[in-house]
Amino acid sequence: METEHYFYVLYCKDDTFYGGYTTDPERRLKEHNSGTGAKYTRLPSRLPAKMIHTEVFSNRSEATKAEYAFKKLTRKQKITYLQEQGVKEWD
Repeated sequence: METEHYFYVLYCKDDTFYGGYTTDPERRLKEHNSGTGAKYTRLPSRLPAKMIHTEVFSNRSEATKAEYAFKKLTRKQKITYLQEQGVKEWD
């Protein structure tokens, strides 16, 4: 079986968004919320985080390109992107 590669978006308790890459979204969310995920989500003010969006890609390169593109967006652009992807609410 081929590995699926995911670009995901977390909504953090401090009203911010975090974009990341993983092959296992459920495990990754647990890592973030236990404080062992990315440095960004280790701050207690950002936890708990909620996974609000995932996209599946066939390879790591495409998934990390999506992550990079998301991280370059302004907050307003991130909200527009999420709405266009069908994410209705996050808080």
